[in-house]
Amino acid sequence: MESFTLTRKDMACLLLSLEGRPGPKPLQVLQAAWNKSHKNDVEQGAVLPAFLSTLLPPIIEKLIKRSDLKGFSLHEIATLGQLIEYSNLTITSMQNWVKRDFKPYFESPKVGKKYSLNQAALLFIIDDLKSNLDFESIRRLFEIVFKQPEDDTDDLVGPIELYAAYTGMFEELDANNDQLLDISGPMKEHPHQDGPTEQVIRAAADQFAAKLPNLTLNQREAVRNILLVAVISIQTSYFHSLARRYCNATLFLSPE
Repeated sequence: MESFTLTRKDMACLLLSLEGRPGPKPLQVLQAAWNKSHKNDVEQGAVLPAFLSTLLPPIIEKLIKRSDLKGFSLHEIATLGQLIEYSNLTITSMQNWVKRDFKPYFESPKVGKKYSLNQAALLFIIDDLKSNLDFESIRRLFEIVFKQPEDDTDDLVGPIELYAAYTGMFEELDANNDQLLDISGPMKEHPHQDGPTEQVIRAAADQFAAKLPNLTLNQREAVRNILLVAVISIQTSYFHSLARRYCNATLFLSPE
């Protein structure tokens, strides 16, 4: 059976929807994600047989039935993370992050016995950033952007908003959906701007950071820089996945 997959932007939209933000409902987010990856089936009117051949993990079945979930267990977050394309998230890794590497941010679940939507977003952000950064560097970036782990009100930008920003940036900069940043393509709000990868991503990150209220210049630059790092980390995750696929194919198909 075919696996249900989500882009990072789809996942961000799902978290925003569950949080109650204006826009599509959780089920609509999931429907749009599935339809996007099954355009031919939709156009040919073969939606039902295609969907019946899609493997749905229990957490997706729960989300189809309920739109009021405000928290997840660690296993549910791991299952959601494994649906993200080109992600290599494991429950073992997340347990280490929660209990050791990033413990201050997860010392206690914030929704009853479950982890909050923001804590889920943090785990997805860690998974992306680790493509390029060591844990100490990630912790120091978190200290700048999220400040006190136990206080969400002092964040320069919330985890879900940060996740939504850089995942949206990546998809905008990958206009043809080939998983490669279109560094020579014009940006929507700057039709005459072309340039190297760094300049294009910086311009997109600057646009987001400029909209954040009550931040100093240094704080805006910090947010911009973490967005830039995160977008590059998504690109790195794709190359890591591609390399693993070819390595596995070579090892599997090679004669003994």
